[in-house]
Amino acid sequence: MDSPSLISAFLQAMAAQPGEGAPAGFDAGRLEVTGSGSLPSAFAVTELAVAAIGSAALAMTEYMNMCFGRRPPATVDRRLASFWFHTSLRPQGWVLPDARDPVTGDYRTRDGWIRLHANMPPHRAAELRVLGVEPEPQTLRRAISTWDALALETAIVQAGGCAAMMRTQEEWARHPQGLAVSGEPLFHYEQGGRGLADELRGTLARPLAGLKVLDLTRVLAGPVSTRFLAAYGAQVLRIDPPFWVEPGMVPEVILGKRCALLDFRDPAQWERFKSLLGEADVLVHGYRPDALERLGLGAQARQRIRPGLVDVCLDAYGWTGPWSGRRGFDSLVQMSNGFAHTGMQRFGTDRPTPLPVQALDQATGYLMAAAVLRGLTRRRAVGQGSTTRLSLARTAVLLASLPGPGAVDELGPETPQDCCAEVERTAWGPAHRLKPPCEIQGAPMQWDYPACALRSSSAQWLPAG
Repeated sequence: MDSPSLISAFLQAMAAQPGEGAPAGFDAGRLEVTGSGSLPSAFAVTELAVAAIGSAALAMTEYMNMCFGRRPPATVDRRLASFWFHTSLRPQGWVLPDARDPVTGDYRTRDGWIRLHANMPPHRAAELRVLGVEPEPQTLRRAISTWDALALETAIVQAGGCAAMMRTQEEWARHPQGLAVSGEPLFHYEQGGRGLADELRGTLARPLAGLKVLDLTRVLAGPVSTRFLAAYGAQVLRIDPPFWVEPGMVPEVILGKRCALLDFRDPAQWERFKSLLGEADVLVHGYRPDALERLGLGAQARQRIRPGLVDVCLDAYGWTGPWSGRRGFDSLVQMSNGFAHTGMQRFGTDRPTPLPVQALDQATGYLMAAAVLRGLTRRRAVGQGSTTRLSLARTAVLLASLPGPGAVDELGPETPQDCCAEVERTAWGPAHRLKPPCEIQGAPMQWDYPACALRSSSAQWLPAG
């Protein structure tokens, strides 16, 4: 299957999800693809990048058609899309902090491989507690080599940590969670209640201007989605607790947003959050399925606070099945579902070989943006809110269902011409960004704010105008 056909297949799969209001209208004929080259992978990763970014761009043009009676053409550059699926920021005279804790990594067990994800301090502490060792590399490797992979995965997850043993794709297909997630829709849509009529505040050049997006997401899919929305004028307010750290990735994903602090354990700050929610057009969040419910803020409660809310959420392993509440990250899903094993076989390596980029995170982020835009389009048409759920594992099902890329052109090395000439004055120092991966005629991707530090703004909406 050639690249254009693969991209069409991706877009058709996105459009074919069941449920009233599910994202539709992703006609590949409306999307021009330029550029050349592909990321080296056992899977069609560059095609996934093009299709995911393209789906968000097409959903934007559909929203613009609803608001302004005009559906401008959209273009995705496969070269730039591939680069954006890795990183978009190029620091000038400074270095990004390391995003990975030294404990994070792949380890041999007695019967296979396991990956520990220790970038968050509570997860790291749980993993070291189970192993009963200090975080010294040789000691860690020796301790893990005495465990069976499944037993260690189970013990770490039960202790509140994050780990995944390496399975084959065939083993995942038979696993109860693999079976569950394969039966889920890509976009799990639920109709919300009737809401307030939208006041059109955007323009053809800035179609999302005036819309308020409340962002409760962390690395990486959720922040990618709200970065896309900010590029078209949405006011994105990210809320973080006082203890959250996200080394390395903040400068990458905070572009165009304001970032505030609220501690939900404090009653006054919790009420402040609900006040912000009452004024929001969109809520994007990535908590585990029951987290907001346990705080008394389930889906129906959110719709009561803000009638007509467009509510988009994600998790790692899916919304049904025995692992629906399991903590997870892109790299863990790739170990669980067989991607890392397939890569190891394809490239003849002696260790897990995942996708060349965090493609599940990145793709799901752009699909979340598409879901937001479809929700806004529907709300403008019929005055109803919505809840849409996505997951990294379900995005992986889509990628795994299509043929591999076969013989492809290599992606050429990055050049200065791939970056914007303008300097972005981030909170860490000057930087260049890659040129945007997509273009909507008359509505350029541009951000109102450079990347800023977490908790650097006040927890309030800016006045319109």
